Amino acid sequence: MLRSLVLADFITLTNAACGTAAIFCCLNHMDVAGRACADATSLLAQCVDSTWLWMAFALLPMAFIADALDGFVARKGRRKSPYGGDLDSLADTISFGVAPAVIAFTLGIRGVWDAALLVYFVACGIARLARFNATADDLADARGKVSHFEGTPIPTSLFFVLVLFIAWRLGAVGDALWLGELRLLGGGFHPMVVLFAISGSLMISRVRIPKP
Repeated sequence: MLRSLVLADFITLTNAACGTAAIFCCLNHMDVAGRACADATSLLAQCVDSTWLWMAFALLPMAFIADALDGFVARKGRRKSPYGGDLDSLADTISFGVAPAVIAFTLGIRGVWDAALLVYFVACGIARLARFNATADDLADARGKVSHFEGTPIPTSLFFVLVLFIAWRLGAVGDALWLGELRLLGGGFHPMVVLFAISGSLMISRVRIPKP
């Protein structure tokens, strides 16, 4: 199989690798923080200064660069493999769907209703990518170029990752999350998770976004 891949595919796999590594960094952070949970002051300081979280946040822009670069390389070299489109969608699911949801969960958006809306966000991202793959030919012009997206592209989730990054650097994590926590039907709900619900809804909407 490796012999049938082209350079653009390996760049796409770099995107997926960055997203996967970001998830692992979050898991490492939660493991370290969990061992420090006996001391709340130490836990907050560890969270704010966590090398693992720095790495998680840094890896997602790297994934975005790889996502942008693979298409450029494919067009420039005029070489593509039969796997390119599917590889791109799978990589985007990890880096711009699952990884942002895991970062949100890591920073304290982890109530019952939070988890449900984060799952909704990831599911919307998967559905949006599947719709694009299924309709790309219908949306293409005579040159085979797709003129627009239906629904916001899944990499727009990086905007919400930026919001989480700012909150983290200001110490607004865990119990200090902006807008606090509500109890709904016995389950935890952080209003910040609504950002992800909105993002997911826009991805599966019929909003037309011009494609560069």
